[in-house]
Formats: sequence, C-alpha cells, structure tokens
Amino acid sequence: MTTFQWLVAMLLILHILNSVGINYALSGERSSENTSFPIATNGQPFPWNKLRLPDWILPVHYDLLIHPNLTSLIFMGSVKIQVTVVHETSTIVLHSKHLEITSAAIEEENGKTQADLKQMKVLEYPPHEQIAFLYAEPLLVDKKYFLSINYIANLSDGFYGFYKSTYKTKDGQTRLLASTHFEPTSARMAFPCFDEPSFKANYTIKIRRDGQHSALSNMPKVKTLKLDNNLFEDHFAESVKMSTYLVAFIVSDFQSVSGTTSSGIKVSVYVTPEKLNQAHYALEAAIKILEFYEQYFGIYYPLPKQDLVAVPDFQSGAMENWGLTTYRETSLLYDPETSSASDKLWVTMVIGHELAHQWFGNLVTMEWWNDIWLNEGFARYMEFISVDATYPELQVNDYLLGTCFAAMGRDSMNSSRPISSKAENPTQIKEMFDTVSYDKGACILHMLRNFLTEEVFQNGIIHYLKKHSYSNAKNNDLWNSLANTCSEEDFTSGKFCYSKSQVAKNAHSYYVDEHFDIVEIMNTWTLQKGIPLIIVEQNQKRIKIRQERFLKGIFPHDPQWASMQIGFLWHVPLTYITSHSKSIGRHLLKNHSDTIELVEDVNWVKFNVDMNGYYIVHYEGNGWDTIIELLNQNHTIFSYKDRANLIHNAFQLVSAGRLSLDRALDLTQYLQHESSNIVLLQGLGYLAAIYRMMERRNISDVTESLKRYILQHFKLVIDRQTWSDEGSISDRMLRSALLELACDLQYPPCVQKANELFSKWMGSRGNLTNVPSDVLETIYSVGSKTADGWNFLLERYKVSMSGAEQRKICSALASCKDDAKLTRLLELAMEGHIIKTQDLSSVIYSVSTNPAGQHLAWKFVKKNWSKLLEKFPLGSFSIRTIIIGVTAQFSSKQELEEVKLFFESVKEKVSQLRAPQIAVENIEKNIKWLERNLVTLTKWILENLK
Repeated sequence: MTTFQWLVAMLLILHILNSVGINYALSGERSSENTSFPIATNGQPFPWNKLRLPDWILPVHYDLLIHPNLTSLIFMGSVKIQVTVVHETSTIVLHSKHLEITSAAIEEENGKTQADLKQMKVLEYPPHEQIAFLYAEPLLVDKKYFLSINYIANLSDGFYGFYKSTYKTKDGQTRLLASTHFEPTSARMAFPCFDEPSFKANYTIKIRRDGQHSALSNMPKVKTLKLDNNLFEDHFAESVKMSTYLVAFIVSDFQSVSGTTSSGIKVSVYVTPEKLNQAHYALEAAIKILEFYEQYFGIYYPLPKQDLVAVPDFQSGAMENWGLTTYRETSLLYDPETSSASDKLWVTMVIGHELAHQWFGNLVTMEWWNDIWLNEGFARYMEFISVDATYPELQVNDYLLGTCFAAMGRDSMNSSRPISSKAENPTQIKEMFDTVSYDKGACILHMLRNFLTEEVFQNGIIHYLKKHSYSNAKNNDLWNSLANTCSEEDFTSGKFCYSKSQVAKNAHSYYVDEHFDIVEIMNTWTLQKGIPLIIVEQNQKRIKIRQERFLKGIFPHDPQWASMQIGFLWHVPLTYITSHSKSIGRHLLKNHSDTIELVEDVNWVKFNVDMNGYYIVHYEGNGWDTIIELLNQNHTIFSYKDRANLIHNAFQLVSAGRLSLDRALDLTQYLQHESSNIVLLQGLGYLAAIYRMMERRNISDVTESLKRYILQHFKLVIDRQTWSDEGSISDRMLRSALLELACDLQYPPCVQKANELFSKWMGSRGNLTNVPSDVLETIYSVGSKTADGWNFLLERYKVSMSGAEQRKICSALASCKDDAKLTRLLELAMEGHIIKTQDLSSVIYSVSTNPAGQHLAWKFVKKNWSKLLEKFPLGSFSIRTIIIGVTAQFSSKQELEEVKLFFESVKEKVSQLRAPQIAVENIEKNIKWLERNLVTLTKWILENLK
C-alpha cells in the first residue's frame, strides 16, 4: 500500500470512527469507554471492539439463495438483507465466519445503488467472527437499505454451520447430503448475518440443487424453477419473524412419511430411504404432541408444516429449527425389532422437547444466551407434561425424579453456576447448554408449578407466550407473567384471570397469611448457584428448620466450608407430611432459620413431599433412625416418590459428611420388599455405583463382598425377571437394568442365559428376529467377552440399519476386558469411518466406565487432545463429556495430580471452560468419600452378609 493509499484509507476510517463514536454513546449497554480498536485481517483498524454487535442497524428481512455442490463440497450464496437504521452511521457490522465475500453492494429503498465493493471497505476480524462494511456517506435514520452480499465457502467438516453428512446404503454405497445446525452461533458460517437472538427478522430462502436431491427449509416450498445443467431452484414461503439460529435448510435424497394434525398442520418425518419403516412412531408421536401443545398453550402452531428430519451426522440430540426440527437418528427413529422400552421413551421425550421449543424458544426467545434456560429448562419440563398427557402408559413423570437428582448432583458442587450466568463468546455460550440450564431449569419450574398450582402456572405461561410472541424475553418477564396473568385482551373479553394479588391467594394455602413476591422468590433460584440443605429438628409439635448451602465433598469442619456459605439464602417453598396427617403442610422459608408449630404432637415428619421441591433434607437427632424403622415396618407409609427421595437424600448427605454411610446403607435394607421399580432402581443404583468404585480401585475384598451382598439381597427380584419384552414400560426398564447389573456381577444364571441367546443370534448370522430388544444390550455385552463374539458384533455394527442397535453394540464392544480390542475401538471412533465421529465422545466415555479401560481412555484423550479439538468445538457437549466423563471414575491422589497437570499443560485452550473445574472437583470428592467411608463400608458389608 502506498503512502497516499494509506492516508486515504485512514481518512475514511477516521470519518467512520467518528460516526461509531457517536453510536457508542447512543447504544446503551453496548457502549464502551474503551476506544482502542482491533486490527482487521488487512492490517487496518476494525471499527468495532465488542463481541456483541452494535444495535444501530436492525435487520428486517433476509432474501437468501444457497447453492451447495455435493461433489466439490463447496457452496455459493447470496444474501440481500433489508435493514433499518436506528442511529446514523457509515458502518454496518455483522457476523461472518469462514465465508469469502466476493462482492457486496448497498441500495437505498428507491433502488439506487449507494455503494459497491469498489467504493467501500470490507473489513474482517476473525477473533470476533465479524465483518464490517464501511461507507463514504452516512446511512440515515429511519431509512430502509438493502445490503447485498455474494460469497463462497466450503461445506463444514464438523457439525455446525452448513455441513456435509454421509450415510451408507445396504449395498455399501456412500451418499452425501448437506444440513445445517446454527445454534448457538453458527448461522454466520452459512450466510453473513446479525447472528444474535434479539435480531429477529423474516427470511425468504431459495435453494439450488441437482435433480437427484430435494431441498427442505423452515417453510413450505412454493415453487421450483428448472435451470440449466439439470439444476433446480426451490423457492420457499417467507418465514415468520425469528432469530438466525432457527434458520435451517437441508439438501438430501431423503424420503418421508406424512400426516396432518386436527388443526391442519402437515407433519412429515424425513429419513434415509432404507430407514423409512422406522419413521412411523415418530410421526404418530409428533402429531399427538403438537396437537397437545396447541391446546395447552392456547396458541395455534403458526407455521403450515412441521418437518422432523433424522440427520446421519449430528452432534447433539436434536435441534428445534422452526418448522424443520433435526435429530440424531437414535433420537427420532424407532425400530420395533431393536429399539428397547427406554429407546421408545427417549424418542418420545426428545420429540416433546423439540416441539415445545416451537413456542418456548422460537415464538418467544431469550434476549441473550445468559438466559438460555428460558428455552431449554422449559422445553425439558414440557417433555414431562406433554408425554404424560399424550402417552400416559410411558409413566414419564417417574423419570422427572432422575432429572432432578442429576441436577442436584451437579449443583451441589462448588464449580456449579447460577442458572442465569454471564456468557459472551461462542465457547462460553456453548457451555451454557448443560445440566444446569436443562435439568435444574426444569426442576425449579416443577417446584414453581406446585407452588402456584397448575392453573395459575398454565395461565401464567400462556400470558408470557402471548405477551412476548415473535419477540425476546428475560428472566423477569417470565416471573412477571406468572405473577400477573391478566392481559388487556382478558379485561376486554371478560375472561377470568389472575392479578398479582390473586396469585398469592390462589397459590396453595401455604401462604394464607403470607405475602410473597414471585420475582424475589425465583431470583434466589436463578441468580445464585447451588442448592439449599434444609436441616430439620423435630420435637413433638415444634419443628425447627434452618437452611445452609449444600456442598458435596466439602464438610462443615473443612476450613473453606464457612466462606462457601456466605451470601447464600433461598426462598424455599417447603412441603411436609407428618405421622398424624397425610394432608400436605406448607411453609415458605425466607430466612436462615424458622420454626413451624403444628397443632398436635407428632412422631415423625417428612419434608419435600413427592420430591416436588428442589432441596435436600437432613433430619437431625433421631430423625433418620425413625425413618429407617418406618421403612422396615411398612414402607408404603411413604409414597414411592418419597421413598426414592429419602434414599437419594441419605446418600447425598453421606457425600456431604452429614450422615454416616452405614445409616444410608441401613435405609436400603428394606428394598428387598420394595414394589416400586423406580425406587428399586434408585437404591440399587447407589449400591452398584459403590461396587464399581471399589472394582476400579481394585479393592478386591470389598468388591467381592459387595457383589455377594447385592446378589443375595436382591436375588428374588433378579430371579423374577424374564428375558422378554413383556410388561409395562417401567417393568421393562427395570428388567433391562437388573439383568445388566446381574450379568455384570457375573451371576451365573444371568451369564448362562445371555450366552445362550447370543450364541443363537450369532449362529443365525444376526438374522434371528425374536431376541427381546429390552435385553439386547445385556446379551451383546456378555457375548463381547469372547474374541469371536467381539469381532462378530463389530461386523454386525458395520451393516446394521438401526441406530438403536448400533448404540447397543457400541456399548457392548466397550465393555470387553481386552486392552487391544478397546484400543481398536477407540481408534475406529477417532477415524470416523466405521464408527461415526458423532459417536466418538460416547465411545471414549463408555470405555472409561469399564474398569479395564478407564486409564486406557484417559491416555487416549491426552494423546489425541489436539485432534479432538479439531473435531469438536471447545465448549461443545462432546468435549465436556470427554473431560468430565473420562475422569469421573478417578478416586486417587495420583490420578488427581495427573488430571491437574494435564489441564495445566493445555490451560491456554481450556482456561475459559468450567468442565476442568468440575472434573477436578469430582475427583477430590471421590477421594474424600473413600477416605471417610471405606472402613465403614467394609465393616457394614461383613455384618450384613448372610
């Protein structure tokens, strides 16, 4: 660049920066006192220094044309963005990632071209994934402009943006397709855009394709133009107003099955042609659930169609693109021959989740990613409400307990975070899609629904959805809607609704004499991390209660414990029953301590009725002794949810140093008389987890003794299990879990039967069709223990047309004890040909849960760390699964030091992640658990073995 050219460029940029400087002052929270600007790729100053875009230009409409070439794996695109100018400026800053801009122009509303590429600067700043268009003349307020951009890019190799996917036919052909996944920040990889959730706009999309493929997008196709060279151009109807991350398009040779809802919505399920017979259940479920949501929300689904597409390469479980939801094959397809009861439940719940998003997330979207729980927590909770209403035989509400137990496990660690947390860059945003947003979000909504009553809760969310339709919302918008469900329409039509004062009156009689503020209450659950521990001291009719922050692995006598309690206080809607009354008592605990005076003396009290609250309870004095005695005498005195809750609380309290392990184990002894499958699985789950910890640490005497205890104590219920697919969903899931555990413990009748069935199946070359699907995984796992069995399973994996079967085979292959075979499995997953890259993280995790493979998996991760980061983004679910999952079983100081050293060696990459903190804290917790409980465990088992 000559000196003259440099001066001209600087004068132009100074003119623009003056305009930008004005806009800094005008753009509120997006302003910055920092006037230093980053350097663009061409060495010139880039006119914006924030991660979030300026808000002086607003997109109104995108006219998008995409032409993918599935041979060269390149796509060309052009986008014409109609924008409105809020503040006068000479700069438009928007997002772009890995796109090569070939030309750009801006037009005024009258069609006059304002500038073309030769007359304006196009600057790129890759660290912020932003581009800037700089103009010599200012863009005027309230005028409409049209920004036209042509570009070219490669189809992505990963799972984000516009990426290539492949599948194999039965005869071994590899076929290609192209699909999108934009959430949270990858629309910018497919077209230049204002890629933030609050920049909503309408979209008109055109897709060019060859004759052997078809195209799908958010809206129905309205026409197809035939072009030269066997090319076709599909035009789709204009979309509703939505965020960029919900835009979607797919070019493939998929086939579909279709149906129509009672309100006229066309629902279609698209799959690879040879899997079309696995799409029928998803179609049935989608129609039923979509109809339910229209009735429940009181708002018609606003699009004319809803497509559900099973994409062969898909990193997460599913994605809620408006009108074109996409799924991992195992999350959508149901094969009656190889899909188990739990597979069916999973498919139904995922469909319920994604269709809930069509309202929560799509119609009303969180303003920024710090409140992603408004999308994901609601969708997770609506899974349970919708599936319970449409498929009551699945008994889905039983599994809400497990969801809340999982949330509590994460939330009781110091490395947890508030539901609403700061997230600015793409890595931080991706990491927000976690247990806290999904599971804790669902559980506090469940608590709130029970607090307010179902009627108030439903009216409140309807008010929220109607008030903020096609717009964005924050935490407080939800709480305000739940506190005041009256809208202007309600008043004018004379419909009944709840005012803020009426909500308090209609909430359960908790609060007859109490005044409460929903915003104040719920802020204690969303703006601070953690979970409360409610400590109960009962003396006749007086109950003293106090709250503390519940922490696992950090005990009250530890030096850091007191400082970790400072500033934590929740408003806890307590529920309780007593020995003298099954009617539910209620009390809102707003202080660190309080007293409840009952009307008469009682022998016992049980808090958190049916586990409807998000808190742990500890009973001081002889409280736990009384509960254990009651369970042994007549366990049905408590509901099955209360029994599961008591077991969970007891073992959590052991991890917090509040209850001795022998008392928690004493509580489980009644389980040989337990009739509830959910409670049995809860109790057995803890015993199995302790057994596996002992096995991995090679504490052989305790391992063997605990194995004998479990098989003795639960022999009757294990022997009752049949090798079939009979019974309720709950019975079938219990059977799967019990037989898997029994064979893992080398129970001879189990191993013998599994080997017998595997031999028959292998003898038929895998063509035997009457093998019960609920026990397939157990049969495969036992069969994988021989070299011939393992090799046969791998060959079967290669040709299977069922994702459900492939998942079971992969789990079985990871359970063998041969280092060489486990190493081969890991290498196959890393190669990504036989085992797809989408399954790599789950393969690594599965190997790590195998005592023979835990250190093998960890060494593999360390050796291949750089390659793993090439395959998966840093904050992605896959990387978190690898970091947290592979180290979750470690329980020695040596392992802790190894993990710390590794994370220290890669800290430049992982320093912004929470996952390494979680991993280290998990190991520290495991070490403390063993130090505190090993002697007690050994003694208790010996005393209780027959």
